[in-house]
Amino acid sequence: MRALLPLMLFLPVAPLVADERSEAIAAFATVQEVLQHPRCQNCHIPGHAPLQGDAGVPHTMGVTRGPDGHGPAGLPCSTCHGEANPPASYGARLPPGAPHWGLPPPDQKMVFIDLSPAELCETLKDEASNGGRDLASLLRHVSNDELVLWGWDPGEGREPVPVPHERFVAAFERWAAAGAPCPDGRTAAAEVSR
Repeated sequence: MRALLPLMLFLPVAPLVADERSEAIAAFATVQEVLQHPRCQNCHIPGHAPLQGDAGVPHTMGVTRGPDGHGPAGLPCSTCHGEANPPASYGARLPPGAPHWGLPPPDQKMVFIDLSPAELCETLKDEASNGGRDLASLLRHVSNDELVLWGWDPGEGREPVPVPHERFVAAFERWAAAGAPCPDGRTAAAEVSR
């Protein structure tokens, strides 16, 4: 044992930290996959007109965000979107539904579209943009909010989020528990040239 002691003094400790960061970044890749799926990003938009469908096309009827995220005066989201999806027997592509259907409010858009992994990560953690949520609140939101859960049960004729909800929540937990590190935005080519 004595002969091993000097060797043990020189073993690097940093790779453990680097491994934790790598695992958290890998977990965030799963989070990103979910948030940038049409079920999520169609409502987390940079402008004020929501998107719809798997192709993310502009919402029909000129629908807009409105002052609180639930549509303009006279045409609230609830005009077409109920508290639940219509029964499958009604057919495909009818207006889906979930409790409090709507977009984020205009001052907290939480945009997911066309963001790099690093930008998406920073946006999620920005409490000024995310409704004042810390990581624990964000985790509760993605775990339990019925409108979020709708992404896995989007109704007849729509593709659900392909990552199982339990796997998404576990990835979010791993990422948050490691301090929510963000990818640094470097490309693989930049990594190789270092």
